[in-house]
Amino acid sequence: MLLYFPIIASLIAVLFAVFLMGQVKQTATGSEEVKKVASAIRDGATTFLKSEFKVLLPILIIITILLGIFASWGRGLSFLLGAFLSGLAGFLGMWVSTQANLGTANSALDSFPKAFKTAFRSGTVMGMLVTGFGLMGLTLVWIFTKDPQFLITFAFGGSLIALFMRVGGGMYTKAADVGADLVGKVEEGIPEDDPRNPGVIADAVGDNVGDVAGMGSDLFESYVSAIAATAVLGVPLYGVKGLLFPTCLAAAGIIASIIGSLLVRVEEKDKFDFQESTQRVRSAMTRGIVISNLLMIAAAYFITRYFFTDLNIFYALLTGLVVGFLISKLIEYYTSDRYSPVLAIAKASQTGASTNIIEGLAQGMVSVVGPAVLVGIAMIVVHNLAGLFGIALSSLGILAVLGINLSADSYGPVVDNAAGIAEMGDMPSEVREKADALDSVGNTTAATGKGFAIGSAGLVALAWLANYFEAAQLQQVDLMNPVVISGLFIGAMLPFLFCSFTMRAVSKGAFAVIEEVRRQFEQLKGIMEGETEPDYDKCVDITTKRALKSMILPGLAAVAIPALVGFTLGWKSLAGVLLGTLVTGFLLAVMMANSGGAWDNAKKYIEADNFGGKGSDAHKASVVGDTVGDPFKDTSGPSLNILIKLVGIIALILVSLTL
Repeated sequence: MLLYFPIIASLIAVLFAVFLMGQVKQTATGSEEVKKVASAIRDGATTFLKSEFKVLLPILIIITILLGIFASWGRGLSFLLGAFLSGLAGFLGMWVSTQANLGTANSALDSFPKAFKTAFRSGTVMGMLVTGFGLMGLTLVWIFTKDPQFLITFAFGGSLIALFMRVGGGMYTKAADVGADLVGKVEEGIPEDDPRNPGVIADAVGDNVGDVAGMGSDLFESYVSAIAATAVLGVPLYGVKGLLFPTCLAAAGIIASIIGSLLVRVEEKDKFDFQESTQRVRSAMTRGIVISNLLMIAAAYFITRYFFTDLNIFYALLTGLVVGFLISKLIEYYTSDRYSPVLAIAKASQTGASTNIIEGLAQGMVSVVGPAVLVGIAMIVVHNLAGLFGIALSSLGILAVLGINLSADSYGPVVDNAAGIAEMGDMPSEVREKADALDSVGNTTAATGKGFAIGSAGLVALAWLANYFEAAQLQQVDLMNPVVISGLFIGAMLPFLFCSFTMRAVSKGAFAVIEEVRRQFEQLKGIMEGETEPDYDKCVDITTKRALKSMILPGLAAVAIPALVGFTLGWKSLAGVLLGTLVTGFLLAVMMANSGGAWDNAKKYIEADNFGGKGSDAHKASVVGDTVGDPFKDTSGPSLNILIKLVGIIALILVSLTL
């Protein structure tokens, strides 16, 4: 009967999301010029995702058939369901964000609180869809199969789609962003989001397909992986309780997230003040997140007491929640302009782009120390508390209130696009100022969101590694065994190879955008005077084709290399691959996310009239650093979070088919 609780909670989440989608859509209005800009962004984002799904469909069909032949058709369908729900969550979240972009800008004409409410509601839609679809899908798969192996293939489907959507969306958004910024801001000296720049629509589209759809699919995968990995370890130990426990925890997390989100609000003030308004928004979000976490801790305690007499299981869950929070705070320290790392990068910009980049890389490298130590300590603590099951539970602890954490994270791209629409649609300056105030908070929530994503990725990957050792019947591996060492080297190499593919794809895409933007500035007379409208569609078309073409190779490498090692060098060597990929992938993800975020906020700090302000040499150097950091933090870094988990899932499926 307890299976009804996750189903009911999932339905509540989806219905709440549908209700909020209707509320957001009502705000999506404005002048014809503004609606034209928003429509171009929405059409571009929709076209890209539809094209991406057409490319992915044959791959999904082939894998479904292979699973049907070598495992069972039920597992093939489970894989397909996971892929479908992951893609659907990303697509619907992107659709509502393109409505909220316009709605937030339009609401800012009335009041600052209305603009914030619209943007946060859009983020809440994504949070509810991801958690609702994920928990419902897993629970239904169990109800119809009663087999943990089906949960693994469901997670595999979600992971594979997430990888392609994160990589493809990340390539798109950063190629457009880098191309538009380097020509517009550095070469031509025009503001960001200036409608004279042919790349601005492609840049805005990229925010939606990369930072909303890609991120939503990414965290769907993390959420599903955490629950599935916990259940796969728990069922052999505790029977059906091993599945009911994590799903009931996830259901409680949904309810806690909804309650917390309803408490996130800001009051109207007589006069708008930038600093005071940003602080009110930050306080409102913090209040909702803290309340959700406190409710979750209380619920987790009683749920644990109901299922088990051993409270060590509760402490393992709590450890994961604390570690995730601490990692997010460490990432905020290294990426916020309130602290010394970002200020050091901004200061280094005074002597040019080279010193900006060197300082940014150095800060990113040292930033891996804290997360590495925290994950190492957490692994020892939770293993002593509850064994391998405790490791999986700790990953679920980080993601238990994903609903509200993702709400705060998805809010960022919406307010960023709202600021762009206000600029391109020639709305009153007060609209841009309010949107910028919202966006300044969005930069912090984005850093916090990356902290949760990275922390959960490391612990979920450990959970899949534990599952693999159980399935392959490996109690331990000999690190002096040449076969294991070769696997370690191959696994350690994989994240670097993967990042090489994704970084080069952004570089080539940006090169094509830069050439096109330069061509239009040179050949289309009257653009700089505002007399001729740029050909925005051309840049959208270039970035779409480049991203779709370039996303296949990294995805195939992630699937093919583990399979090749397993079938040629054996399962012990594949264990080495998992260990090597986890260690280097986790650390590289932290370094890239922090360097990229720090470069971005160093640029914003200079733009706030520091070290010469906009147009200064320091500003131009910081823009170059930011364009280097863009693929770090929004393409390669986040994709590594998926890679280190996907490799574990693939290894687990392979060994289950052969042993």
